[in-house]
Amino acid sequence: MCGLGGIRIKGGIPLEGEVRIQGSKNAALPVMAAALLNRGTTVLKGCPRIADVLLMEEVLKSLGAGTSWQGDTLEIWARNISCCQVEKKLGERMRSSIVLLGSLLGRCKEAVLPFPGGCVIGSRPIDLHLKALRELGGEFVETEEGLLYGRTRGLKGAEISFPRPSVGATQNAVLGAVCAQGTTVIRGGSREPEVTWLCRFLNQAGGKIGGIGTSCLTIQGVPRLQDTVFTIPADRIAAGTYVCASAITRGKGILLEPPIKEMGALLGAYEKIGGQYAYNSGKLFLCSQRAYRPVRWMETGVYPGFPTDLQSVFLAVLTRAWGWSQIKENIFEDRFKVVPQLRKMGAQIHLEGQTARIQGGRLSGNIVRAEELRGGAALVVAGLGAQGETYVEDREFIERGYEDISRDLNCLGARTEKD
Repeated sequence: MCGLGGIRIKGGIPLEGEVRIQGSKNAALPVMAAALLNRGTTVLKGCPRIADVLLMEEVLKSLGAGTSWQGDTLEIWARNISCCQVEKKLGERMRSSIVLLGSLLGRCKEAVLPFPGGCVIGSRPIDLHLKALRELGGEFVETEEGLLYGRTRGLKGAEISFPRPSVGATQNAVLGAVCAQGTTVIRGGSREPEVTWLCRFLNQAGGKIGGIGTSCLTIQGVPRLQDTVFTIPADRIAAGTYVCASAITRGKGILLEPPIKEMGALLGAYEKIGGQYAYNSGKLFLCSQRAYRPVRWMETGVYPGFPTDLQSVFLAVLTRAWGWSQIKENIFEDRFKVVPQLRKMGAQIHLEGQTARIQGGRLSGNIVRAEELRGGAALVVAGLGAQGETYVEDREFIERGYEDISRDLNCLGARTEKD
């Protein structure tokens, strides 16, 4: 087999080893955006050195911030923000750049960003982002260059009600409200852990946010934030990926410092297929030797439901189950984009709208292509459970969310290599 920028996996090896879980991608990005609101220094420990974080760092620097790395600690100086416009070539490469909207309006009273591009796993409109920030006093127009231009005479507290939970829109509302004049109440907001961690960071930096972890947040605006040192939490999606890697290989494994409290839905599904686990002193012990049962029905949902970011990876696990399983995708309409690639490996998957019916069986190694982040991780996991060698092309998609998935899996006893 040959290819450029891929991962080669030798399948059929039951995993057994231990690995430390990296910092969370989805928590780090909004916290980095929030650092713009502090006219001083923010230190982020345990920050993952992944493609999306490095791109966000580049965006912050283009706005006038200074940054420095020391191991996995990222220091951000935002005293002299000289620009409120995110360069089009940068913003279009990372959809989560939209979370800078609330920070820039709060810091500069202006913000210019490229409209987020299309997403291969489904549409992600920004209507709720704009609704929330308009209620705080933001005004928005589209420029002749096709950019989103926002401005405000000063953000002020407001009552914000979301018709449906949105992680990014809730984060933008929080970022706009934390230094706004007066009190903001957010109802119907997202309860995802990445919103909770953003609120915890802001409170540590001097914010006044109540109701953290619920769908109703109360935010008393403060004049300014203060310097702070904050530890990025472990990545629940990376941890879940490695649970799935253990399951598909019928192996064992130990995950060091996983965010166990955020993994309830995934671990519940793991038990349904026959996996066993124990948690003690910061270690999650996995035993997957009987993880071969099918799951008659499961569906993705907003937190604390089964995370859509792990649907593709768990789908790969079910291709090796003993019988029929079904998964319904409720979040993104094209999350099954990975299915044709899994079929190349022998997976028997039948799609009916947003539901996949999976007949478990054998997988065979093949050359497959990653087309998005989580689907790419699913192909690597499938390769672990396949007979023979699998080569996953275009690993740059996977590197958007995993520091080094090959290194981590090898710590668990896999035989993989990058080229």
